[in-house]
Amino acid sequence: MTTDTHRRDFLSLAAASGAGLALSGLSAQAFAASPATSSAASPLPSSAGRSAFGPLRQIDAGPLNIGYIEIGPRDGTPVLLFHGWPYDIHGYEDVAPILAARGFRVIVPHLRGYGTTRFLSAATPRSAQQTALAADGLALMDALGIRKAIFAGCDWGARNACVMAALWPERCQALVSVSGFLVLDPSSALKPLSPADEFSWWYQYYFATERGRIGYEKNLKAFAKFIWRQASPKWNFDDATFDRCAESLVNPDHVALVVHNYRLRIGAAEPDPQYAALEARLAKVQTVGMPTITLEGDANGAPHPPAAAYKSRFTGKYEHRELTGGIGHNLPQEAPVDFAKAVIDVAQW
Repeated sequence: MTTDTHRRDFLSLAAASGAGLALSGLSAQAFAASPATSSAASPLPSSAGRSAFGPLRQIDAGPLNIGYIEIGPRDGTPVLLFHGWPYDIHGYEDVAPILAARGFRVIVPHLRGYGTTRFLSAATPRSAQQTALAADGLALMDALGIRKAIFAGCDWGARNACVMAALWPERCQALVSVSGFLVLDPSSALKPLSPADEFSWWYQYYFATERGRIGYEKNLKAFAKFIWRQASPKWNFDDATFDRCAESLVNPDHVALVVHNYRLRIGAAEPDPQYAALEARLAKVQTVGMPTITLEGDANGAPHPPAAAYKSRFTGKYEHRELTGGIGHNLPQEAPVDFAKAVIDVAQW
């Protein structure tokens, strides 16, 4: 399915009744429309004039003290929105209010190494392997008293949503994932790709070197902005939008975790043994059966698989949506209405 869309062309702001929060509103016609139609409303206010996304809360969960946003009614259907790299919770600053206004309890956490999330112990290994992040998500659910939720995400966040759904399907009501089933297979770490595909992962090999680690640490924000432009070549984000996110990258554990994540993918770092049992379980899961919607933008400049490659991974009710209009890798922030609509739709299946 195709949707002709652009994030600055649909939303208007409305006040949420009884909440005192400025929430992103959308016309009933836009939500009722088929994903194959386009919808337009008043443009978003400029980023410079945007009110703060919050309030930010903190809670101890597993090995972390996690910073997170929570909006919407506490008795609403819980939705966990996971961000990726090099992004942060502001990737959902337009998505979350739409969902809250529709009655969802929306949780948007900073992943380990981002924002105000901190390790509780200096002795905890700074691992960013996929099962570590998934275990963090489960611990957050437990700390918040959430038994079951919709998992949704983009980039690292899409992988996190998929890994959690694969390991704990009883905790996942439904799944929304940008770019499909992104669970990593550690046994393929040393399997080379084609030269063109290897080239698209240049930063992974850069991080595999000590020069790359130093370079990322020294040029943190410039590096992140370069990735934003490469991954979303048609997204005209402004400085205020980038700066809100970039502040979250200034975290004492961020560089170590990013480097570990990418080195581990190519066998250049050791996994954390405490997650070995989870990795072994995950390796046996080839499909998930909960209702799922996957999304892809037509201008995604980051490496991503074709939809046909992962369709068979979803054995329950499933739909894939292709977005046109220059939508890149950071889909929730570039096309927030379409992302929110996917959550709303899948919740009704």
